[in-house]
Amino acid sequence: MKPTRVLVTGLGPVTSIGIGAQAFHRAQLAGTSGTRHLTRFTIGGTECYAAGEIDLPPEHEASRRLALGTDRCAQLALVAAKLAVADARLQPAALDRSRMGVVIGTGIGGAQTWQDSATAMTQASPARLSSKTVTKAMCNSATALVAIEYGCMGPTSTPVVACAAGAEAIVAACQMICSGEADVVLAGGAEAPLVPMVLAGFAGTRALAPPTDTPHAASRPFSADRVGFVLAEGAAILVIEAADHAARRGAHALAEIAGYGRTTDAFHVTAPASDGDGARRAVEAALRNAGLTPDDISYINAHGTATVLNDEAEVRALQRALGTAAKRVPVSSTKSQTGHALGASAAIEAVAAVQSVSTGTIPPTINLTTPDPTLSMDFVSSAPRRADVAAALSNSFGFGGHNVVLAFTRP
Repeated sequence: MKPTRVLVTGLGPVTSIGIGAQAFHRAQLAGTSGTRHLTRFTIGGTECYAAGEIDLPPEHEASRRLALGTDRCAQLALVAAKLAVADARLQPAALDRSRMGVVIGTGIGGAQTWQDSATAMTQASPARLSSKTVTKAMCNSATALVAIEYGCMGPTSTPVVACAAGAEAIVAACQMICSGEADVVLAGGAEAPLVPMVLAGFAGTRALAPPTDTPHAASRPFSADRVGFVLAEGAAILVIEAADHAARRGAHALAEIAGYGRTTDAFHVTAPASDGDGARRAVEAALRNAGLTPDDISYINAHGTATVLNDEAEVRALQRALGTAAKRVPVSSTKSQTGHALGASAAIEAVAAVQSVSTGTIPPTINLTTPDPTLSMDFVSSAPRRADVAAALSNSFGFGGHNVVLAFTRP
């Protein structure tokens, strides 16, 4: 039986640098920083933490009814889904919705709901909790909300694998289509972690960038002076579609999902092995699955968190997996601009990788003025680069040792 080809036909990013595919792409190429001083609350009496906050325009703000019944995480997912559906010119009502799926990954889920509930429990009483507390906080609420919005009655799922969740969702979408369960899947990730508990928790791990007077430059992946990641909120949904289904409705294909690789470190709950062994195996698996060689790769959108250990391990993994090709493959990190949106980050970066394939442009890693001399790769910094991007990898590695690498090619 002929293998099913899986295409990306629509993009819906919601990020601190841009909302919608065109705005996001323009901001990336312009080298825009979406990180600023956190404005929603203070930790330890300071407002100096950098964060990737999103200001939703009025047309995307949740209605009062939606805001009362859902967490911001699900609200961002719904905005992303609407953008993706519009970008793909998808008309769900005209399709067989029993063959439409939804997969939206997250790392935490309804963080604001848990924060508000904890406050109510300690400052008031359990009786003050909303009857919607559980449904707002549950990790699958974003998936459910989007499925209800579009009447998607096919398979649905919610991967919760930390910062790899958005990529895991895209893998699940591919599997749903290749197994014959679905024709089209809305897949990606969503996260709204900008609440005191989450920020303080990550500060305790020492993986978070410390308070700073220059929030726009706080995220510095692969830099000699990198100090940690910048917490951000965001979402991204991709319309994933079987090639024959896309052809029947005359859809424009942005990229093909040629393959993927998934591995587990089985090493430590937060730290990667110094040689990046789990990530290396994921890259190699993605290449095998896609039928590609290291010489075929034109661009790598790195996980690139700007933490000391993760950046080092990722470079070691790429050097081992790609061999001599590692010296010439361009690499950049979207997190330098958007901050780190945890479970949404992999989906946001998948959007960036797809746009590199579809437009022949590679976005820069901003703030990389002093590359770490021990990390020798062709980092794209300062300015975007024009390139013939025939095949791109998107790396995503999460706490717990979860590794997912996606391979995109021209359709």
